[in-house]
Amino acid sequence: MVPVLFGVTIITFIISHLVPGDPARLVAGPHAPLEVVLAVRTKMGLDKPLYEQFFIYLNDLLHGDLGTSITTRRAVLADLMRFFPATFELTLSAMVLSIVVGIPLGVASATRQNTLPDHLSRIFALAGVATPVFWSGLMVLLVFYYDLGVLPGPGRIDIGIVSPPQITGLYVVDSILTGNLAALGSSLGHLILPTVVLAFSTLGTIVRMVRSSMLEVLREDYVVMAKAKGLPERDVVYKHALKNALTATITLVGLIFGALLSGAVLVEAIFSWPGVGRYAVNAIEYVDFAAVMGYTLIVTLIYITVNLGVDVFYALLDPRVRLE
Repeated sequence: MVPVLFGVTIITFIISHLVPGDPARLVAGPHAPLEVVLAVRTKMGLDKPLYEQFFIYLNDLLHGDLGTSITTRRAVLADLMRFFPATFELTLSAMVLSIVVGIPLGVASATRQNTLPDHLSRIFALAGVATPVFWSGLMVLLVFYYDLGVLPGPGRIDIGIVSPPQITGLYVVDSILTGNLAALGSSLGHLILPTVVLAFSTLGTIVRMVRSSMLEVLREDYVVMAKAKGLPERDVVYKHALKNALTATITLVGLIFGALLSGAVLVEAIFSWPGVGRYAVNAIEYVDFAAVMGYTLIVTLIYITVNLGVDVFYALLDPRVRLE
């Protein structure tokens, strides 16, 4: 994990300094005189050689300082901690929906190969993979929010309803903990559409992976033997075959969860969801180097942590794997 983080730090630092733009000019303002810009550049350490700037940045990172955002004027770490719970809540709900629907659908498709349920599930999976997120997001907003008016639109909670006191940063959880039923209903309503859109984009991949793995496992000798012994089909499928077929799916789920957690940028932009994805987009638009680099490092940390968790979970799922 440490070499990966260090490598990403070097790459992002170099790229951020190759991108056209002057952070000192952005901080000083477009109409600031040249001497003010030069003073700001000196204060920010931009007048030093590139290698010296990198070692200063690396020293700050080791002390937990990701820098200060030039757009929000706050510490980048504080900004990320502020926006991350919204992304985590959306990602977690989408991932749960994808798993709860995707795994049974993939199993049903594999056990009924080349039948109507199999064909329908494969069409559904392909539609989820092929449909652009920005299109499906706009369509569900148009139909369910604008035309039918059955679900709330963009945002995380209705205007006029006070957000629950921040305990975990997750509106649904905090509403339950504080007994705020109005905030709970509003936050759940606003969570439905972005969750469905985000889950639909990943659901097809999970269905296809589960189906492929199950078809392979169902041909194994131990599964054929279990069927020959007269065990119920449900026990053969879910107790014998599915457990071994899930190893590849867990890897996929870990990668998808890491990707979504790093910021579902398009979904957050369409639904005005105040997460790290929108924060990163704003930072890129304003050439906010500190925010972009801080976001990139957090994304990297999320990816490698999730993959580490997946490797550990293998040992719990597969008795042939042992951690030493």
